[in-house]
Amino acid sequence: MSVKKEASGRRSIQIEFEVPGTPEEVWQAIATGPGISAWFVPAEFEEEGGKPVAVKLDFGPAMESRSVVTAWDPPRMFAREGAGWVPGSPPIATEFSVEARSGGVCVVRVVQSLFSSTDDWDGQLTGAEEGWPGIARILRLYLTHFRGQRSAIMQIMTPVAGTGADAWATLTAALGLNGVRAGQRWAVPAGAPELGGVVEYVSDAPFGALLRLDKPGPGTAALGTIEFGDAVMATLSFYMYGDQAAENVARETPRWRAWIQERFPMPTELSTSE
Repeated sequence: MSVKKEASGRRSIQIEFEVPGTPEEVWQAIATGPGISAWFVPAEFEEEGGKPVAVKLDFGPAMESRSVVTAWDPPRMFAREGAGWVPGSPPIATEFSVEARSGGVCVVRVVQSLFSSTDDWDGQLTGAEEGWPGIARILRLYLTHFRGQRSAIMQIMTPVAGTGADAWATLTAALGLNGVRAGQRWAVPAGAPELGGVVEYVSDAPFGALLRLDKPGPGTAALGTIEFGDAVMATLSFYMYGDQAAENVARETPRWRAWIQERFPMPTELSTSE
């Protein structure tokens, strides 16, 4: 993977992936608050005169971002620009375009770019490029099985001691995912909150799994580990669908928070002050 560099100072990455649906259906998923919230993070569009002018994305406590909408051409393309993810970074622009293909599918193209005279900020773009395949799998699963349904999100992220490999081994063992392959049915062992369904994707490079759920209700679960500098985080993102989605999330959230805190006690260096 590489960053495209232009003489003007523009640096960019481009990702393309195929998803099921008409351009209008895909647009609803990628360019509306309820749509984005069904497969990514809670999102809300701000409007003036009936036209979107900004979008807010909630990545967690104290991690909300706001981007200004710079182009809007439904159901073909929209673009937004907001602050970079690292203090002092140039603004990052993101453009989404939708192109219909035969067979009832569309190609979604994502271009992210910034302007800089140095390589100092390129890591933000390469990091985003590495994350998009996993995000695309969740979007594809949503559009295939749950398109247009009501949704609710449960996201849990906790710091863990040791390496990402250590955290992933602990997580998969506790959830009964060791040795499970894509296409297999699966359910958690005793001791964990109710969870079961079909394994859609699992990988050890990078660490992650995507599950299509039927218990505790229809939905998907994306599991993994991520690293922020020297810190390692275990992440669980549940997207519940259907009329009972919000009820399922409200009931299951405290159960999963208690479970993950038991499996991953707060590392000593993070639980005590200096």
